Amino acid sequence: MCGICGISSANISVNDRNIVKNMMDTLYHRGPDGDGISYGHDFVFGHRRLAIIDIDHGQQPIASENGRYTLTYNGEIYNYIELRDDLKKRGVNFRTNSDTEVLLQLLIHDGVKALDKLIGMYAFAFHDGETGQVILARDEFGIKPLYYTITDNGSLVFASEIKAILKHPSVKAVRSNDGLMHYLTFQLCLGDGTLFSGIKKLKPGFYILFNAKNTKDIKQQKYWDCEFKIDEVHTESYFLSKLDTLLEDSINLQLRSDVPLGTYLSGGVDSSLITAIAAGQSDNKISSYHGRFAEGNDYDESEYAKMVADSASAEYKEVVPTAKDFVSYLPKLIYHMDEPAAGPGLFPQYCVSKLASDNHVKVILGGQGGDEIFGGYARYVVGYLEQALKGAILETQEEGQHLVTLSSIIPNLPLLRQYVPMMKQFWKSGLFEPMDSRYFKLIDRSPNLAHMLESGVMSEVDKEKIFEDFKLEFNSPDTQSYINKMTYFDLKTLLPALLQVEDRMSMAVSLESRVPILDRRIVDLTTTIPPAMKFAGGKTKYLLKKISENKLPQEVVNRKDKMGFPVPLKEWMEKGIVRDFVSDTLLSKASKERGIFKPSALEMLIDKETKFGRELWGALCLELWHQIYIDKTMSFDKR
Repeated sequence: MCGICGISSANISVNDRNIVKNMMDTLYHRGPDGDGISYGHDFVFGHRRLAIIDIDHGQQPIASENGRYTLTYNGEIYNYIELRDDLKKRGVNFRTNSDTEVLLQLLIHDGVKALDKLIGMYAFAFHDGETGQVILARDEFGIKPLYYTITDNGSLVFASEIKAILKHPSVKAVRSNDGLMHYLTFQLCLGDGTLFSGIKKLKPGFYILFNAKNTKDIKQQKYWDCEFKIDEVHTESYFLSKLDTLLEDSINLQLRSDVPLGTYLSGGVDSSLITAIAAGQSDNKISSYHGRFAEGNDYDESEYAKMVADSASAEYKEVVPTAKDFVSYLPKLIYHMDEPAAGPGLFPQYCVSKLASDNHVKVILGGQGGDEIFGGYARYVVGYLEQALKGAILETQEEGQHLVTLSSIIPNLPLLRQYVPMMKQFWKSGLFEPMDSRYFKLIDRSPNLAHMLESGVMSEVDKEKIFEDFKLEFNSPDTQSYINKMTYFDLKTLLPALLQVEDRMSMAVSLESRVPILDRRIVDLTTTIPPAMKFAGGKTKYLLKKISENKLPQEVVNRKDKMGFPVPLKEWMEKGIVRDFVSDTLLSKASKERGIFKPSALEMLIDKETKFGRELWGALCLELWHQIYIDKTMSFDKR
């Protein structure tokens, strides 16, 4: 796990090398164990290293023996041992035992086709000194980040984090209006956009080919996607057996490490399953890390986490973040995020990561991805309640079959057909509209934007265009299944935002976070499973829970109260330092002059919030982001 950065340009100068060194300094937290820089007449690559595998010989950037090829790389190739054995059979000699050299040689021999062979998380830049071509690539799910921009003189500037790109003198921190509209709607930016004008993210499962000799010919090219080719032949027991084997193997591969390793343990099925399997496979006792709050049972899952740790014979450690911690950490966390995304869970995520790092753990395994792959969100159930009502009343079958039915009343529901207009008014979230419209309303974070935004900003909100951007992703997969469409969209958009949190909060404390459920082989299997089997009876994470029955305490498997790591912001906002912090930030002179939110609307949110909602959270993070990156009124040290 590391930080990478670099420049590709027709004529690299000494100044470019100095710029990359400054970029590397900004990424210190991603790799405090070492640094390196390599350059030629048309490129300069930088690297910050967090040593995990082959500690003594894994320095980067790495070059081929003849000097033609150079690689700077962030991540882990978990099947590097198997790939190295295959390359040896092809006559390749190795100087190190690192996965970095395996990736280098694989790219030399197979080019972009090498991406099809990788099991891991990665973002890298690969340069061919003879042709001048640079390949930028990012793993299938966006576990590892990679951003880039093209300067006015045609230079490619890239880095693991946006803050490093901003060190280039030709790149200015300017807010993107399109990015702002996406953030206000979804609390993330769709596609390859960011909140920074001109700076793009390389989308998960894509690569870029760039050549400084022809800077206009650059585009993202997809190398992997979910393909829903349903297997109607095999039984549930077959899929469960395959899934169990793949999950065991994924965790076995991800336990490869030359440094201390632990697990996140929330007490939910995903992280509990990872902990139980990892503990069973590890030669050493696994340490598990948990976070809870002292504000009551609604914010405390430690009972279940301890139950799993005891069952797995894992060491249990916990942290109890406070309101003071929240106020102290949040500006720094927004700095590390580069741009805000997702919800308040980044705060406890950071606290648990810090606990693990303080206990000298350098690698940690978590359960991210289980909800998106196996249908774990409550909104999927809401979506299917609407789907079942629509199918029953109108006698339609959008998916070719009913996955979730209202079997006891379906025969009578067609009698209500004439009342559809009334029910459409009652179900203001969009009952009976097309799937894309209904799901858009389920994830839209901006239903009350009109009363919150200043008129000038509101006039720029093109809801139709935002919806078209959404539909482009939602309707992309070749499937009629609502659950497959929903999970596909989440896998492509909402999951990368959560992985941004995962990456930044762990790397902020120089900790490598691994996510074994997000193995391409597992996802490729789940896309073949019939939707009616995957989302049987509307049961969330049905298949994953079936696998867990023989691995976890039944109290954990059968939980009905999984929390999703909520933060007691409601209680903290009633009085005290959190309320003062939120008020001081959102009602500051800078915020009012920003011209985005109406001060009166913010005052109402602060005063009347009985629940700390996404509107208030989104506004708070957005204002802190402006102060840090646009106003530059806050700065943070390397750590």
